[in-house]
Amino acid sequence: MNTFGRNFRVQVFGESHGEAIGVVVDGVKAGMPLCKEDFMEDIFRRKSGAKGTTPRIESDEPEFLSGVFEGHTTGAPLAIIFRNNNTRSSDYEALREVPRPGHADFTASVKWNGFNDPRGGGHFSGRLTLPLVAAGVIAKKQCRASLSEQFGSNDISFQAGLKEIGGETDPSKWDALLEETSREGDSLGGIVECRIDNVPAGLGNPFFDSVEALLSHAVFSIPGVRGIEFGDGFAAARMRGSEHNDPLMFHTERPGLAPSGVQSAKNGAGGINGGITNGAPIVFRVAFKPTSSIAKTQKTLNIKTGETVSLNVPGRHDVCFALRTPVIVEAVAAIVLADLAYNI
Repeated sequence: MNTFGRNFRVQVFGESHGEAIGVVVDGVKAGMPLCKEDFMEDIFRRKSGAKGTTPRIESDEPEFLSGVFEGHTTGAPLAIIFRNNNTRSSDYEALREVPRPGHADFTASVKWNGFNDPRGGGHFSGRLTLPLVAAGVIAKKQCRASLSEQFGSNDISFQAGLKEIGGETDPSKWDALLEETSREGDSLGGIVECRIDNVPAGLGNPFFDSVEALLSHAVFSIPGVRGIEFGDGFAAARMRGSEHNDPLMFHTERPGLAPSGVQSAKNGAGGINGGITNGAPIVFRVAFKPTSSIAKTQKTLNIKTGETVSLNVPGRHDVCFALRTPVIVEAVAAIVLADLAYNI
């Protein structure tokens, strides 16, 4: 469904070329300062227009429908919408019969018996990550408020960044790679690493509400995710136990975040043991696939005639949408932590 969380609940709605998209966040603490300006830094980080991203530019200005009064949250469900103004729906008319390879055009049609909105990918569009970013702004505030109540003070922070584009780890080579791929009418994937600092020990519940399970659940709500790993990740399968195991140590600079300042020495587990935070930073990496919509000629099926046809996808699309995803990964991580920290 379109809802995530138990105590801090997030529901997204809308389609890429509909009137608006939006989010409803329930479980927001009353009395937190909140205004439109609080959202703009993270919204700008997701925004298109840079090299390798779609030329579709929207204002992305949040409109509060409920949950905010006189600059503070009210405790009621908080609803925000974003208007869709820069659309070109004619680009998608042919995709009902000729679905894009790798996209949700076909599965959405099957799921909803052809009644789905295909314009711009409809409800499956990356445009729907904007409401996630908005929810993440609220979640970051709520995390700090909840943990401050518990520990007196807490400066939990979320920081994600792009580590790799198309297999290239040297950022100085990314622009040339993006330009070459764009000329070819093709696309690229990427890897994003997220780090959450100043996380208290003891969050999470085994087995199905482990921190890894919840973060993975939320991360896979981002369109185009193909994998996630924590700490040493898949490399742990090639290690010996003596290499992967984390000795414990005292961290006197961070009292209160774990019993007696205890935490792991090298953090090969990515801040989580047994599904529960151990007081070390949570570290995980997310793999994003290449953009499905490409100008390069592909073979696909006309599902009406049953014929194999050639397809050059029209429209405005990212060469590498992973460029815009670090702030989205931060947002869903914050949503998970806000939910976990709600009643600690």
